[in-house]
Amino acid sequence: MTISMILEMAVSAGDRVVVTADDRSLTASELLDRARAAAHRFRRRSAVLYLGANHLAHPVALFGAALAGVPFIPLNYRLGEHQLARLLDRHPGALVLRPADLDVLLEAGHEPDGEPDGDSDGEPAPRDQDSVAVVLYTSGTTAEPKAALLRHRHLLAYVFNTQEFGSAEPDAATLVAVPPYHVAGLMNLLTNLYSGRRIVYQSAFDASDWLAAVRRERVTHALVVPTMLARIVAEVPEGATAQAPTLRSLAYGGARTPRPVVERALRAFPDTGFVNAYGLTETASSIAVLGPDDHREALVSAEPAVRERLGSVGRALPGVEIQIRGEDSGEPVQVGCTGLVFVRGEQISGEYGGRAAALDADGWFATRDRGRLDADGYLFIEGRADDTIIRGGENIAPAEIEDVLLTHPGIAEAAVIGLPDPEWGQRIVAVLVGEGDPDEIRAWVRERLRSAKTPDTVVFRAELPRTDTGKLLRRALLADLETSHA
Repeated sequence: MTISMILEMAVSAGDRVVVTADDRSLTASELLDRARAAAHRFRRRSAVLYLGANHLAHPVALFGAALAGVPFIPLNYRLGEHQLARLLDRHPGALVLRPADLDVLLEAGHEPDGEPDGDSDGEPAPRDQDSVAVVLYTSGTTAEPKAALLRHRHLLAYVFNTQEFGSAEPDAATLVAVPPYHVAGLMNLLTNLYSGRRIVYQSAFDASDWLAAVRRERVTHALVVPTMLARIVAEVPEGATAQAPTLRSLAYGGARTPRPVVERALRAFPDTGFVNAYGLTETASSIAVLGPDDHREALVSAEPAVRERLGSVGRALPGVEIQIRGEDSGEPVQVGCTGLVFVRGEQISGEYGGRAAALDADGWFATRDRGRLDADGYLFIEGRADDTIIRGGENIAPAEIEDVLLTHPGIAEAAVIGLPDPEWGQRIVAVLVGEGDPDEIRAWVRERLRSAKTPDTVVFRAELPRTDTGKLLRRALLADLETSHA
């Protein structure tokens, strides 16, 4: 059983348009026909490397690879030539699909390279759920990218545990703007095809175009990363609404989302249900979700504990267990205590190419995120364990300080970094996008936290280094600060 079964089930449910991109569409049967044709070409290769943006060829290549029994590997086409060459060198014998190759995959009954198939009976490859379906390279915000291996069973477990087949309304349509090399781009294709929503691809994100596509395509569901959400709400004048009456659900995730951005989004889309999704590449997408009712209740509740949930990533999805362990002891901690986040479940891979599996003997995966669970099971992520600042022997989470900085009216973006200090071990540096007096900003933090968590230094930048999916590149920022403060 492989992910190709999802496409075959979609065909069996009745032929309809399942994916749209750049004013072109494919029905379920057309997608399956093209995937089968692509599979003939792919069977002669060790893997399929996809170097394109969102395009109708993306699902053709994904399902073609599944039918051929070879891994599908979408790469970040925005990488520099040297970085990309190093990744390509890791996959000898693979077929590389570049932008110029993609339209060929859409031709009915194509044999793209003109070579004989070499498969006399035309039977599909064996359906092995333990074989590698997709290889996704992690974003590498703190180290070199790792090749996360997702097997068919991991992807199917996520789909089956979170979706009901054919449950979507007939008019349902999902706008996908995240790139295909992001785990959310992959899983949005699988979950929406399984549930029955038409998928609308945006090849390159632009906030104004995104809003126009929502209105033009009558989009009902969408997923964005935090930087996208911030740009979308910036397009909506303060006090106005986005005028997107069909949009029923808007999910956001992939990185920490500043609370002011979430609150403004809730005002801009008052009739839309918001979903905060937390997951990792290695967990085959989301493992915890803060749903629409949680958002609404947190926004209006008079109870501090309930309002605080707007800063959480919600509760574990079906089939997923979450455990918080002490950073020193490695043992589970009490409710409300901060520690390292571990997860376990059928969808959890925790496996990398060329490395030992990262699951422990009991199947738990260390996310390397710091977090805590409240009494009702809501998970609060406080940042990467590697980002922790140790000042005077005290562990300080940058996220806590960043959240306070973002409440300042002059600050649009904030990143808090620890730099070496001979007296304190590390000193706290706040790197900000915006304007203001550094001493006044430091006082702002001191009033809301305490002196030990007040930035020692405040610096301004025109922008913060981020990946194209919104994750802060702390390694690049640290290198810049070490150079400028040397």
